[in-house]
Amino acid sequence: MRPIEKLLPTTVVGSYPVVRGRGIFAIADPLKHAVEVAVADQVAAGIDIISDGQVRGDMIRAFTSHLPGIRGSSVVGKVQPARQPITVGDTKYALSRHPKVKGILTGPSTLAHGLVIETPFYRNKDDLVPDLAQALAVEAAYLEAAGVAVLQIDEPIFSTGAAKLSVGLEAVNAIAAGLRIPVALHVCGDLSAVIDDVLRANVEVFDFEFANNPENLDLLSERDLRGRMIGYGCVDSADPAIENVETIRKRIEAAVDVFSPEAMLIDPDCGLRMQSHETALGKLKNMVTAAGMVRTGYTG
Repeated sequence: MRPIEKLLPTTVVGSYPVVRGRGIFAIADPLKHAVEVAVADQVAAGIDIISDGQVRGDMIRAFTSHLPGIRGSSVVGKVQPARQPITVGDTKYALSRHPKVKGILTGPSTLAHGLVIETPFYRNKDDLVPDLAQALAVEAAYLEAAGVAVLQIDEPIFSTGAAKLSVGLEAVNAIAAGLRIPVALHVCGDLSAVIDDVLRANVEVFDFEFANNPENLDLLSERDLRGRMIGYGCVDSADPAIENVETIRKRIEAAVDVFSPEAMLIDPDCGLRMQSHETALGKLKNMVTAAGMVRTGYTG
């Protein structure tokens, strides 16, 4: 199941720099302007599958602040689904500006490891993960109903060794099982210690970073993806320099030899939130241009 019928489609991993609005209109919703800028920039850059920009806080608090059972960074009771959709409003705005939008959730294991358990209801974070997955599954269903083309689950914790992968993957699979749209699992960092486990996830797309961790390409070249797609991070999200088009093109071409263009989505390594607005936009524009050059080479 492909999220879009196009060779080497471009997308984003998620977060974008926050450009705050000013004046009276920013009082009611200080981050509305930031959402509008993030969406407009992605559209202007030519991104095929955009996001809402994820500008309303860090990837942990953006979700946990809405979940009953969590207060601040502490788990104080049984975690339950949010009383209303968390990300759907901004996602619907993105959908009003572009036909293909990616819904994005911070994964249950990453959320769990960003929290402190202060209730006897959970013995440890492994006990907490399933309830977080259940809460996120409700949000995922809202996003699917809103019309997103693909749902991405972010689990950066998977590459660190801090999370129990069997528990984390079961939680990811539980979210994905309830959806009809393609699901992507994003894991950044060095994958050498976890790649075989991560590839057991029941998802349609694996999104990894390759620009900042080029060794990941060698790792994946030795694995059977069993028909799943690769989200190919070809822009270094941690580098404040804007890579030139030729550099990005060469990275994409190296991957095409491994995966084939039909099996790839093109995106940055991770979110671009920590970069300046100008840098983030420049990186996206050059990425789209580079992907177009490689695509033309295959479609002639």
